[in-house]
Amino acid sequence: MRKTTLYIAMSLDGYIAQPNDDLRFLSIVQKEGEDYGYAKFNSTVDTVIMGRKTYDWVMKNATEFPHTDKQAFIITRTPKAAIGNTSFYSGSLKTLVLKLKQEKGKTIFIDGGAEVANSLMKEQLIDELIISIIPVCIGEGIRLFKDGRPWTHLQLLESRTFESGLVQLHYQCMKKD
Repeated sequence: MRKTTLYIAMSLDGYIAQPNDDLRFLSIVQKEGEDYGYAKFNSTVDTVIMGRKTYDWVMKNATEFPHTDKQAFIITRTPKAAIGNTSFYSGSLKTLVLKLKQEKGKTIFIDGGAEVANSLMKEQLIDELIISIIPVCIGEGIRLFKDGRPWTHLQLLESRTFESGLVQLHYQCMKKD
């Protein structure tokens, strides 16, 4: 069965964005030639799931969608025609993920945002978390983890520290029965 991995960055106090979807705090760890393992992780992925708000932010701030080489599902309430390998999905997220996990393929990358991540955490459909902790407390914004998730034990697979102060934690989610 394929695994789902949430690969995301957050501030030390748990925010993935400042108010107004401001991600400038991520720039404090940008260092030429350092991708914090993203390219290696991305090579293990063939499917991406992303919320529409995250997609809109990416499309506003990037020259092109970064996952054109992968099957991508943008989770939205408003159906829209596909663009290449990118589908705009308005059905049940749980149904989609369960279907994808049964198909042959590589890792399914959960690429944000918080609504998608929390919905999948509630359904216990995230297998691994790779969370990069940015060394800053921003105080307000969009929290990665919201209340209402089931209790989930995490097994540490790896922790890495970087010269920039970023700490990356890689966990396997152990479901509570």
